[in-house]
Amino acid sequence: MPPRTPYPGGARTPSPVLARTPYRRRLRGPAAAAAALALALGLGAAPAHADPEHPFRDPSLPLQQRVDDLLGRLTLAEKVSWLHQYQPAVERLGIGLFKTGTEALHGVAWSTDADDGGNVVTARGTVFPQAVGLASTWNPGLVKKVGEAVGTEARGYHAENPRVWGLQLWAPVVNLLRDPRWGRNEEGYSEDPLLTGAISTAYGQGIQGDDPGHLRAAPVLKHFAANNNEVRRDTTNSSLRPRVMHEYELPAFRTALASDAATGVMTAYNLVNGRPATVTDLNASVRKWTDRTLFNVSDAGGPNNLTGSQKYFATQAEAAAALVKAGVDSFTVDNTDGRPTVASVDAALAQGLLTEADIDRAVRNILSVRFRLGEFDPDGGPYGKITKEAVDSPEHRKLNRRAATEAAVLLKNSGGTLPLDPAETVAVIGPLADTLYTDWYSGALPYEVTPLDGIKERATVTAGVEGADRIALKAGGRYLTAGTGAGADLKLSSTTPGATEQFDVFDWGQGVVTLRSVANGKYVSRANWSTLVNDRDQPTGWFVQEQFKLEAQDDGTVLLRYAGYETAEPWFGPNVYVRAAEDGTLSLTTAGAATRFTKEVVRSGIDEAVAAARSAGTAVVVVGSMPFINGREAHDRTDLNLAEGQRKLVEAVHAANPNTVVILENSYPATVDRLQESVPAILWTTHAGAETGHALADILYGDANPAGRLAQTWPRAGAKLPDILDYDIIKTRSTYLYSKDRPLYAFGHGLSYTTFGYQGLKARRSGGGFEVSVKVTNTGPRAGDEVVQLYTHQRSSRVEQPVRQLRGFERVHLAPGETKTVTFTLKTADLALWDVTRGRFAVEESAHDVLVGSASDRIRQRTVIQVDGERIPARDLSRVTRAADFDDHSGAELVDETKASGDAVALSAGEWISFADADLGRGASGVRLGVAATEAASVEVRAGSPTGRLLGTVRVPATGDVYRWAEASAPLVRASGRQDVHLVVRGDVRIKDLVLSR
Repeated sequence: MPPRTPYPGGARTPSPVLARTPYRRRLRGPAAAAAALALALGLGAAPAHADPEHPFRDPSLPLQQRVDDLLGRLTLAEKVSWLHQYQPAVERLGIGLFKTGTEALHGVAWSTDADDGGNVVTARGTVFPQAVGLASTWNPGLVKKVGEAVGTEARGYHAENPRVWGLQLWAPVVNLLRDPRWGRNEEGYSEDPLLTGAISTAYGQGIQGDDPGHLRAAPVLKHFAANNNEVRRDTTNSSLRPRVMHEYELPAFRTALASDAATGVMTAYNLVNGRPATVTDLNASVRKWTDRTLFNVSDAGGPNNLTGSQKYFATQAEAAAALVKAGVDSFTVDNTDGRPTVASVDAALAQGLLTEADIDRAVRNILSVRFRLGEFDPDGGPYGKITKEAVDSPEHRKLNRRAATEAAVLLKNSGGTLPLDPAETVAVIGPLADTLYTDWYSGALPYEVTPLDGIKERATVTAGVEGADRIALKAGGRYLTAGTGAGADLKLSSTTPGATEQFDVFDWGQGVVTLRSVANGKYVSRANWSTLVNDRDQPTGWFVQEQFKLEAQDDGTVLLRYAGYETAEPWFGPNVYVRAAEDGTLSLTTAGAATRFTKEVVRSGIDEAVAAARSAGTAVVVVGSMPFINGREAHDRTDLNLAEGQRKLVEAVHAANPNTVVILENSYPATVDRLQESVPAILWTTHAGAETGHALADILYGDANPAGRLAQTWPRAGAKLPDILDYDIIKTRSTYLYSKDRPLYAFGHGLSYTTFGYQGLKARRSGGGFEVSVKVTNTGPRAGDEVVQLYTHQRSSRVEQPVRQLRGFERVHLAPGETKTVTFTLKTADLALWDVTRGRFAVEESAHDVLVGSASDRIRQRTVIQVDGERIPARDLSRVTRAADFDDHSGAELVDETKASGDAVALSAGEWISFADADLGRGASGVRLGVAATEAASVEVRAGSPTGRLLGTVRVPATGDVYRWAEASAPLVRASGRQDVHLVVRGDVRIKDLVLSR
């Protein structure tokens, strides 16, 4: 979910509710007084004159009866108005405004102000570890407790201001972490659908609560579906062949919904097989996975994209009709202004594109959740008494510390470097040593325990230094001067480099740096879209205007380049370089007209770090990412490396002190091969919230034994990754499932301070599958958790099978010498593949390797089971076969057959699809294709390979439009026996189906 304001972002302040944008319009005078009075009187909830006698307010009645009663009392206009994200009050029935969507990815984060144009306000409560960190616990029980805390705090905020803090929570994100470059990697859980499903189910169940008829809060899964790139995210097509769709993509969403751990989905921005996800049929997918009624929403602006960037429909009325018919119940668009939504739906009704029954169906879905939230119960339901006192409670702080501790992953620990001896002196070094960062979907931290703070509580710290260069920039005899206090416009002013002329430089990679003013400790930002000012507590906001580059010139000077995200937009042009006028004021201009500055290094960060490292027995270096800079929503990463300056800092510290421990604090895989080869210990944590320092210290000093495990593969430096827009993990051999590369750290990797032995793996038939058990013993000197992981591999198959696939896991605690038997249930049905020849799941008869270990590459016990199943028959192409059900391809893209339903295949010159093991019998005499093409083309039918024997050529006529389908046929010669049939395209063609005649 992106922002709903043009320029979101602003300085973080320690207020309970703070504006995320400096452009926020504020109510003043009588309007402000009236708004305050309305909130004081509780008018954000049901108006005072509600009739308590209406049946819909009787909680003793069945839910459906209550829904029907209220639905029957609403006018058509009222029902239409409720399709917008701000569902207006119906005062005659005593019903208050209901707003969809509070962001709550790893704690209550932000919502929109229902009284102030939809601008964003931020919560100040418990911020748990980022989602990828929660998954790294491999502990659904813990994650459920986190969800409970988040749902409880959402209730607390709702009790204070129900107009702002809605109880429909837009979380969790269950999009699979298919590509480590995805900008939103921090928001997802894992590259594996089983782990993702387990963690999302736990989080959702925690948010909802255990009451069978009521919801603590209503979690909504994001973003359906196949949303794993940010580049051109509203116009790119996620092409999912059926096996990838059914075996990989859909299970990530299905698990939580089938477990009743979510109340709906949010549609994604991208296209899925050529059709915008905003109008992909939810009735044929997500609604079939649960008996519960779902309340589905669009992503922000999605409805307008259909006629805007996507140009999928000519009018907004057509778009609105398609949305409702696809199963989207709420239009997240136009901020607080519901009038455009109402106008488009009214137009669709007037044109016969929608009926009142369609509107009733959507409103019924909405009401199903509103009732379960207790809105229409006289006492607010079982969760209605939760107050703001629940926010940032001592219990939640304790839980947060535990979550941050369990999420940390020990990547390397040679020679018993960790845990540290508290008697040993420590130097804490690095750009993240004494700060905590939040991300776009974080709330504000109510307090901070930094790594330095946590270590200081445990040991003698000889030094705490950031290792950042302190510089001054000079031109024409004057220095770039900043303001004090709250900050001021920078200008060329002073002739001497005092504190107001000095800046600390932090390297975030690829040349991007931030500049923190020594004058007031605030970051330099571009202000008013022109000049520069030192007024930001941290880099933040949608455009992140605190990013710069110091570009070296041949004469030894540097150009100061503004590098905020919007510089990639075409409208911004080349005016990104800083120019100082004669009076010293700054503006942005072209490189040729920019001021050339002399960079003076006042203090070397590396020299300071080396001196600190030499002063202590151990050096702890904290490096990593800045979540608003190193990849985030709308910005994929193009580089997996740790920032060069940070790497050099670690190497210099390690050279000065061999007892160097690296804490890597980031949100995604990083190629740290050189550090893995050199430094003795590496501990990874995501940005883990206010308790980060306590959690790290607990692990560093052995009070907690690390047991976090990586939820995605970390590739090696130089590894060739496929195009981020290529979603075919089978063809590209992506993720741990299909890759045969040796990664830097494998899926499931994580070390411990103790050792574990595995014995006696058994797999016996039980019910509809197998019971797999293994004994796990703590063979070391410390108590600790082991994450026991079960994988399988199918030895023989009609299709390409995963190298191995996670089938179960359990995090178990063992005292030294203790043994536990861990038992998994492996259902035969879970071993099914999607059979493209018949369009259903099928279990093949085959031997399967059963593999148990502590990571996907650390298998400790193995056995073999024989799975009873079927042999998938040869293809019968004499029946109409969907082109999308191909077995292999080169360049094929799945597209939409019509705007309402169906998949087809788009191919360009030289590209092909193939159908394996087709039984042509004694001879196929001809072929008929369903085709669409804007220009005449041809399709060659070949046997065995794309260059194999030519069986026939189909001439494809120009149909005039990609949605205008025609039949094209040709005779075939010498087409008999069992063959792999290839369709090779000459030109640009869409194919929806084929059939061979005999």
